[in-house]
Order: sequence, then structure tokens, then C-alpha cells
Amino acid sequence: MKKQAIIAAIVAAGAVGVAGGFGGYLLGKRQAAAQDSHGRKPLYWHDPMVPGQKFDKPGKSPYMEMQLVPVYADEGADAGAVSISPRVEQNLGVRTVLVTSGALPLSVSAVGSVAFDERAVAEVQARANGFVERVLVRSPQEQVRRGQPLAEVFMPEWVAAQEEFLAARRMQSASPALLDAARQRMRLAGMSEQQMRQIESGGRVQARQVLVAPRSGVVTELEAREGMTVAPGTPLYRINGLETVWVNAELPEAVVAQVPLGASVTARAAALPDAELRGKVDAILPQVDAATRTIRARIALANPGAKLAPGMFVTLSFAPRSGRAALLVPSEAVIRTGARNVVMVEEGAGKFVPAQVELGGEAGGQVEVRTGLKEGQKVAVSGQFLLDSEASLKGSTARMAGAAPATHRGEAIVEAVGPGEITLSHGPIATMKWPAMTMTFKLPPGGLPLQAAPGDRVSFEFAQQPDGNFQVTAMAPASVTAGAGTRAPAAEAAHQHGDHK
Repeated sequence: MKKQAIIAAIVAAGAVGVAGGFGGYLLGKRQAAAQDSHGRKPLYWHDPMVPGQKFDKPGKSPYMEMQLVPVYADEGADAGAVSISPRVEQNLGVRTVLVTSGALPLSVSAVGSVAFDERAVAEVQARANGFVERVLVRSPQEQVRRGQPLAEVFMPEWVAAQEEFLAARRMQSASPALLDAARQRMRLAGMSEQQMRQIESGGRVQARQVLVAPRSGVVTELEAREGMTVAPGTPLYRINGLETVWVNAELPEAVVAQVPLGASVTARAAALPDAELRGKVDAILPQVDAATRTIRARIALANPGAKLAPGMFVTLSFAPRSGRAALLVPSEAVIRTGARNVVMVEEGAGKFVPAQVELGGEAGGQVEVRTGLKEGQKVAVSGQFLLDSEASLKGSTARMAGAAPATHRGEAIVEAVGPGEITLSHGPIATMKWPAMTMTFKLPPGGLPLQAAPGDRVSFEFAQQPDGNFQVTAMAPASVTAGAGTRAPAAEAAHQHGDHK
């Protein structure tokens, strides 16, 4: 008998040891659950299907049959950050570049059309009453050379002036004043100094005048016709020179400030693929096209060999100017939403954070960043739209989590009242999609708004706090048709269900 008692004591001690070891194992497991393999401590726990709700300790989700997932401090510190593994980063094709400091080359390119240089124009007119006897250049757009005969005109008024001069010169007693007066009359009749010298040297009357081209160029207007009567000032020919031409370029009003007067311009034409022509900005016309919002720049361009014809298109490259020193990033790195400009900044291996930036000028595939970045940071230049979408989603979740807690209502039976908490058997909560069950709620700092005792049937309101706990915010006696002490059906079902937390 004594031997059996000793054996029973040994078995009991072993059972206690095993139980103690198992309890220590569970305790160690719970303590280990508070830290991960890297020694990080969870910031809170949440249900991945309801990420806005936070809990201060691990356990089973009240929404569905799954364990709560820990969120560590370094993960919750920046709700907009996106972390991806190197393999995923490679699959997405994410590339990064450094934010550099430098001067943005302000270069401007445009397309312009060739036009006549309106300053290289000559008019050929009749200087006296007469008749056009012969027209030597008969077609417009014909090229002429300087001094080339254009037309022959008979001038009756010249005959009297020339005969008077010749008669005065033949007189022996003619004074120099008389000869000067005769010359002045020929001059007033429209004769040139060269024509008057020909009269003096030849001693014969010349009643016909041969009109010649005053410059080389193209006949743009032709009014002379054989047999027509002309008066002083009648236009007969208009000649435009081709030594220089104008190129009219339409520039966006935003870049006009980058094209000063006198700036050098390089031009290329499809008709002259091997020629590179050079000119300067001659004028910026002070008028904006209301339809295209552009301003016309006029470039004076040399035209060797008169190879450029009006109406041709040329490509213009304005001489680049160095802008002020600024931070530069590739233009493709900027996500432009209209309301804001965002870049994805790499803050560690595989971790990207969106940064809102203020932009300046843009040229040569680079853009100035005035605020929002620092030199030496890395920004994503490919795959940034996927990163921004993920960051926006995480930021929205964080903002939802930080919003004012929603209030829920229900009816319940008071099971127990303790310091700072109350246990209720409540019916289904539709707004939380909870079934009827018994659970413990935190009390507000001021205590219960109603003197409730176990067994009382109450209507109550509650909300989830930022720490994940559910807190009663209001409580009142439930309105019933039965006598006092009668339980509400939903709460009674919960009470009978016995789902204690």
C-alpha cells in the first residue's frame, strides 16, 4: 500500500513537470510571437481583410476565422512607403537614377516657313507722262539681274527739256546759270544724272527711256503692258531680292523668353539636306495668335545662291543658353497628375516613398526640381506608375484608419461589470457583421453612463478606438413591451449561446 502511494506521487510529480514544461513552452511561444526573427516588435495587429481595424494583442479576428497579422513599427511608420523584393523589382523593370545638380540647357527648336525679306524690295515706276512701247520682261516670278532692261517707254515731256538744254549750250552768250537752269528742268522731268550726261556728251535728243532693274531678285509684281499710258508714279515692276530671306517661326509663348533678339539660329531645309544655314533672330512680333497661343519670331537668314524659295519649310535650332543651377531629374521620372507632380524616391533597398515636387523649366529630356528633392537621392524612372499606385492605395488605407471611429448600436444583457470594463451578451451587430455573442467592452474614462447591474437589458453604442479595443460610448435601458427582467430575444440567444471572450 505504501509502495503504491509512492508510485502515485511520482506519477503526479511527472505530470506536474510535464504540464509545467508545456506551460513554459506556450509562454515562450507567446513571448517569441511578440518579436520576429529580426527582433522587431509589432506596432499592432490587424485583419488583412479589414486593414483599418487595429488590435493591441494577437488572437483570432472577430470578423472571420483567421489569426490576426502583426504590423511592425518600421512598416507602419510610413503608410505611403512601398517595399518590394529585389526579384519583384527586377520583374517590374524598376530603374533608378541619381538626382543631380547642374544648369539646364535651354534649347529651343521650331519649324518655320521661308518668306521674302521685305526690306530688300525695289519699285520701278514711270517718272513722267508717256507710253510703254516695249516690254522686255513679260512674266512675274522671273528672276532678273541688276541693270537688266525691263521696258522701253516714250517720254514726250523729255523732248522739250532736252531741246531747251541743247539750245542753251549752243548759244555763245549762254551763262552758266542758264545752263544750270536747263539741267534742273531735265532733272524735274524725271531724268537721271546718267541720262543727262548722255545728252551732254551725245548732243542729241533721246525721247525714249529704257527702264532697268535696280537690283537682282524676282519680279513679284508686273503691271507694264505694251501700249499703256503711264503717269508719274505709275508702278510698273516690283522686285524682291533673294540675298537674304525671312523665316517666320511660331513659338509657344512659354518659350519666347528663351529666344532673345540677336540669338544665333541654325536652319536646315529638306530641299538642301547637306547645307546648314545660319542666321539671327531679327524680331519677335508683339502679337499672340489667339488660336494657337504662339508668337511669331522672324529670323533673317542668308540665302547663298538663292536656293531657298518662299514657302519652303525649314527646321530651326536656336542657340542653347545655360540656365541657373538647379536640381535635375529625367522628365520621365515625374508622374504628372495635373494637380500635383510626384516622383518615387528610393529610401533603401527596395523601399520607395512618393515625394511631391515643384518643377521648373524643361529641356533636353530633363526637368528642374525647385522643391521636394535633395541632391544624391535616387528616383525611379521606370515602373514608377505601379509604385505610385501601390503607395496611393497604402496611403488611402492609412487615412481611413486615422479617420473618426464609426459608431455601432445593439441590444444586450449585462453579464458582469468590472473596473474599466463591462461584459455584454449582445445580439447580432449588422454594421459590424457580428453574430450574437458575449464579449467584453472597455468603459469610457467617465465610467458607465448608466447604473447597470448584471441581468439588466440595455441598448448601447460602441466604437473601436485607435488601439483596437471596443469602447462603450452610450448606454440606456432597452425599450421593451414585456415586464422588467425580460431578456431581449437577440440578447437571450447570445446569452444562451455562451460565446464568452
